[in-house]
Amino acid sequence: WVEPKNLGMKAAVRAGYKVLEESGSVLNAVEAAIKVMEDDEAFNSGRGSKLNIFGHVEMDASIMEGSSMRAGAVASIGGIRNPVAAARIVMENSSHVLVVGEGAERQARKFGVEEAGEDWLVTDYSRYLLDKYLKQHNLTH
Repeated sequence: WVEPKNLGMKAAVRAGYKVLEESGSVLNAVEAAIKVMEDDEAFNSGRGSKLNIFGHVEMDASIMEGSSMRAGAVASIGGIRNPVAAARIVMENSSHVLVVGEGAERQARKFGVEEAGEDWLVTDYSRYLLDKYLKQHNLTH
């Protein structure tokens, strides 16, 4: 997994740099870079996320804008392609810093964050890791 992660990181840096050059917005560049990693199954975020012991995706993400000290985060969400986009929605459209579970999912959908089913988010490798963990600990799901 080292080479795929290196390639993914390079793609993320290129995407972030392109957005930074075009818009000058560091926040937009960071979000763009993270989205590339969330879409790359070599990373355990978004596509390729680690699975809970029941075999479902539960993702967390956060983002911060340093000059104004604003922050937003989501936790334990599923069905969202890019959790970092949901975290940004919390930061920009909520008085909260952290929104969890169904509330975070509903807020993301309300603001048009792209959805993704578990058929896209769950990979063969994430299933393999879960099965390995369950066997090591004599658990079933």
